[in-house]
Amino acid sequence: MHISFLLHNAYGIGGTIRTTFTLATTLAEQHDVEIVSVFRHRDAPALGAPAGVRMSHLVDLRRSSPGYEGDRAEHAAPATVFPRGDTRHRQYSRLTDARIAAHLGTMEADVVVGTRPGLNIHISRQARCGPVRVGQEHLTLESHSYRLRREIRHRYGLFDAVTTVTEADARDYRTRLRLPGVRIEAIPNSVPEPARPPADCDAKWIVAAGRLHRVKRYDVLIRAFAEVAAARPEWRLRIYGAGDASGDEQQPLRALVEELGLGERVFLMGSADPMEAEWPRGSIAAVTSERESFGMTIVEAMRCGVPVVATDCPHGPAEIIEDGTDGRLVPLGDTGAFARALLGLVDDDALRHRMGRAARSSAARFDPAPIAERHERLFAELAGGGAKGRSQGRLRNAVQRSRGDVLDGAYALRHKAAGVIRRGRA
Repeated sequence: MHISFLLHNAYGIGGTIRTTFTLATTLAEQHDVEIVSVFRHRDAPALGAPAGVRMSHLVDLRRSSPGYEGDRAEHAAPATVFPRGDTRHRQYSRLTDARIAAHLGTMEADVVVGTRPGLNIHISRQARCGPVRVGQEHLTLESHSYRLRREIRHRYGLFDAVTTVTEADARDYRTRLRLPGVRIEAIPNSVPEPARPPADCDAKWIVAAGRLHRVKRYDVLIRAFAEVAAARPEWRLRIYGAGDASGDEQQPLRALVEELGLGERVFLMGSADPMEAEWPRGSIAAVTSERESFGMTIVEAMRCGVPVVATDCPHGPAEIIEDGTDGRLVPLGDTGAFARALLGLVDDDALRHRMGRAARSSAARFDPAPIAERHERLFAELAGGGAKGRSQGRLRNAVQRSRGDVLDGAYALRHKAAGVIRRGRA
């Protein structure tokens, strides 16, 4: 099969990029695979080029490149196809509308895979008839804005399949959206087997990783660790990650560390990419998020033989951790319970070692090979039996397109009216 992935920016760093590269590389062992990046802002991918995968881009944003297009007039005009509800909307333009349409209208792939809602909607509106259409969701339905969920409801009906990374999110898509004829499958992200030896779980370090954002609730982790440090002062905590414009918590967290007198025990390490070298330096991994789309750091730590204590937040953790066997699940926001779970592993060497071994064993199910096989099977079933079904679904598709066009018109009028009001107030 010729499989084509459409990615926002294959030259940056992020979980979606990494998981797409891993999946594409594994599929490329048996299939013709390409990754088409909407944007290119550096010469080489920051994560390294995926082996055996052809790469191309649609808009060149490298200022040193003779093909630089960031100063084109069309690139300054707002996009009309890429949905305003997608958080990346400001990066898209009339230029991307045209380039993505041209690519989707002429490609010869057997399967086209979108990797975020805005690109999925491009595929639903602009892909030529023929290829199997698959929309990947790396975030949860609930995390999308109401506006984006409405457009997803109207546009995703044109897909052959939508994949989510958790079964909980797949249930949301099945029950909350009306997408007759669309196959909705939960296929988790994959994490390769680490090249380094696993943790021995003897080091007196607890490790956490993820962007420094309030949703990760590192304040809960630091307060819980304060209870651990009071009982077992030889233990330390490392937190890896950087802040971002949407909610940088670095300064508040540093202030909390100082307030609790943990300056010699809690360390904000900054970013480490990849984390593969850092997980084995710890003996316990901690995840205090109030929500997760999946839980990549949980799987990464487990693959390194590190047991994880995680909040039982919606989606991810409960589908990865078997509580009491390869990690611990703690009620959301319960600092005391989190501290007790950490101390349970801190104080019991045999339990910590046993859970570490179990974590490494159970996390093998997230190896790229079985995950790629699930995608391959889905693609093959849709391609093999879907031609007749897709031809029978033309009427449904036409209805969905009409509804989407009406929705687009309503959004455009609302946006125009809001602009008139703002200018009037000014």
